[in-house]
Formats: sequence, structure tokens, C-alpha cells
Amino acid sequence: MPPLVLDISLILLGFFPSIIWLGIFLRKDSHPEPRYMLIRTFLMGMILAPVAVGLQWAFVGLGEKVWPEIFAFSSAHFFLWAAFVEEIVKYWSVKFTALNNPEFDEPVDAMIYMITASLGFAAIENILVLFRSSAESVDLALQVWALRSVGATLLHALSGAIIGYFLALSWFYFEHQRKLITIGVILATLFHFTFNVLVFSFPDSREGFIYSLILLLVFAGLIQVLFRKVKERSRNRPVSTV
Repeated sequence: MPPLVLDISLILLGFFPSIIWLGIFLRKDSHPEPRYMLIRTFLMGMILAPVAVGLQWAFVGLGEKVWPEIFAFSSAHFFLWAAFVEEIVKYWSVKFTALNNPEFDEPVDAMIYMITASLGFAAIENILVLFRSSAESVDLALQVWALRSVGATLLHALSGAIIGYFLALSWFYFEHQRKLITIGVILATLFHFTFNVLVFSFPDSREGFIYSLILLLVFAGLIQVLFRKVKERSRNRPVSTV
């Protein structure tokens, strides 16, 4: 395969899972958001993804000088830091593009925009991983793509939705907005961290994938419930403007 064709194919493959998952989650919005707002939020998730990578590597670089056994890449501490940084960056993506926009006009929008930004972030992450894997072989890249399509990509959407739920709650408890967002980021980080640990902790990668998939399915069900709760609360109680 010519290099240019391979590069374009890898980029398209990296985007594909995010677009599919986004289409699925957008069905949860009874009042669809303007397309330009979704595109802006998705792109901001992509644009800020390198910021997360930079902060993660800075953590490793500084930490290894102080305590290399603890702060090495793929350590539990790195996984926790990496998860925290990624969740913060995804929240920033929404804060910078949608949070103060008039189109952000109902609580469920918080979950929709957080999922959108998260899937933009996941698209860039997928592309980077695919290019790295393709350096070894195209077959490996395709295997990684298949696993990430139902693994890491969905993980980002669900962890973003967790933050989005607590951001949605701030419509009803505006005086506690910072606390609620902090709780959302912490819970999303712990969920993200747990997924990463499950994936990398088992000698048999298939076993780790199975356990992580079970975790995703459980949280996918939880997110369905949270979407319903936000919609019910919106119908039954007046909201405060974020």
C-alpha cells in the first residue's frame, strides 16, 4: 500500500469509531444541538489532546528524576495522573467552546457536549496509536483499532458523560457548581484509571480486555440511567442558568 494511502486510511480509521459512537449518543438528546456547536466541541477535544500528552510526559520526566520506581511510565501512579489529565482536558474543551454559549440551554446538553469533546479527544488518541502500531505492521494496527473501537473510545465517551452528569446537576444546584464538577472529574478519573489498570494488569491480554469490557458495559448502563434522570429532573423542576 502506498504510504500516502496508508496514512489517509489510518486517519479515517481513527475517526470512524468516534463518529459512530457520537451518532449513538446524540440520539439521547430530544432537542438536537446545532451541528456547528457539535463540530466546534469535537474539534476542541482534538486540539487539546496534545496538551494532555505533554502533561503526561512531563509527569513522567519529572517524576523519574525524583522517584523512578514510582513514577515510571505504565506505573499505577502514571495511569492515575494520565486519567486525571485527560478528564480535565476534556472538560476544558467544553468550557472553552460550549459552556457559555446560548445554545447550551438545557441540562442534558452538558452530557452531550462532554461526550462530543471526549470523542474528539479519542479520535486523536486513536490516530496516534494507529500510526505507532502501523510502524510494526498493518495487521497489528488493525487489531489495535478493533480493540480500541469498543474499548478506549467508548471509555472516553462514558467518562466524559460522568463529568457531564455532574455538570448537568449544577443547573439545579448552581451554588455548588465547582464542587459538583470536581466530584465529576474525580469519579471519571477513577473510572478511567480502573479501566487502564484492568487492561494492563493481566498477563493474558484477552483476560484484561474481558474484564475491562464488563466494566464498560456496567457503566454504559449507568450512563443510560443518568441520561434519564437528568431529563426527568429537567421536566419536573425549573433550572438555573449555568
